Amino acid sequence: MMYAKITGTGSYLPTKVLYNADLEKMVDTSDEWIVTRSGIRQRHIAAEGELTSDLAYEACLRALESAGVAAEEIDLIVVATTTPDQIFPSVATILQNRLGAFGGVAFDIQAVCAGFVYAVATAEKFIRSGSSKKALVVGADTFSRIIDWTDRTTCVLFGDGAGAVVLEASETPGILSSQLKADGRHKHLLEVPGQASNGQINGHPFVRMDGQGVFKFAVKSLGEMADQVLREQNLTAADLKWLIPHQANIRILEATAKKLGLPMSQVVTTVDRHGNTSAASIPLAMDEAARDGRLQAGDLVMLEGIGGGFAWGAVLLRW
Repeated sequence: MMYAKITGTGSYLPTKVLYNADLEKMVDTSDEWIVTRSGIRQRHIAAEGELTSDLAYEACLRALESAGVAAEEIDLIVVATTTPDQIFPSVATILQNRLGAFGGVAFDIQAVCAGFVYAVATAEKFIRSGSSKKALVVGADTFSRIIDWTDRTTCVLFGDGAGAVVLEASETPGILSSQLKADGRHKHLLEVPGQASNGQINGHPFVRMDGQGVFKFAVKSLGEMADQVLREQNLTAADLKWLIPHQANIRILEATAKKLGLPMSQVVTTVDRHGNTSAASIPLAMDEAARDGRLQAGDLVMLEGIGGGFAWGAVLLRW
C-alpha cells in the first residue's frame, strides 16, 4: 500500500505585529477582554502590497528546504485560501510560476478555516491513486483585508500568515485516514456576503460572525469528527500524541481537548501569538512543533479544522 507522508514543513508570518494594546487605541476593547475571550495577545498583519501568494511563497521555500526537495520535483500544488491575490488565476498557479514547479497540477481550495485539512485530504487522494508523487500543500490567508477594523467583535481575532507542507508518496505509514464534511445550512453564522460585480462590491464586504453560534457548532462537530476518524483505525484518543487544531479561539481548543480527554499539554497552540490565520493556522502550528522537536517520528497526530460554510474535517497521521 502506498501512503502520503509529510516530509517537510514551512511557515511564514508578516513582519508587522499588532498587539492588543494597539487595538485598544482603535476600538473600544482591552487586552484583558481579548485574552479572556480568545486567548489572543498579538497577531501578524501583511504589509501594504504584500499578497497572499507572497506569504505562501516564503512558506513553500522553507517546506521544500525542510524536505530536501527541489521545486522542479513537485507535481501537485494545492493552496487553501479565502483571500486570493485576485479573482483569477489561482494562488496555486501564481506559486507554481514563482517556484518554477511547472508541468504539474495546481489549484486552490476554498473552505475557509477548514481549508488546510481539505487540501491535505485532497492531495493525499492524488498520491494514493498514483496521480502525484510529490505535492506542496499550502494554507495561506491575508484575512486582515476582509476585516472591518471598527468592529471590535471580529477585528481582535484575525491575523495573516502562511504554512506549507511537502507531501510525498511513501511505503511507510503517513496519513492514515481523513474525513471531510460540510453543512451549508449554517452559513449565516460566519460569512463575508459581499460580491464583486460590474466593478463594484455589492453587499457587506467584511467578516460577519455569530461568535456563540460558531463556538457551539465547532465544539460539537470537531469532537464527533475526531471520534469518527479514530474509530476507523481502531484507535482512541488515548493513542494520540498530538492534536493540532485550527487556532480560532483558546476556548474552542480547550473544549475540544476536554471532549477527547486530552490534556492541553498535548494540544499544539499558537493562537496567543498568531490569532486566527484561517487556512494558515494548522500548518503554522505544525511547523512550529516540528522545528522545536515536539513532533517525533511515529507520533500519532490529528489535524482538525472548521470554517465558514460550515466546512470541517480531520486528518489522522503518523509523523
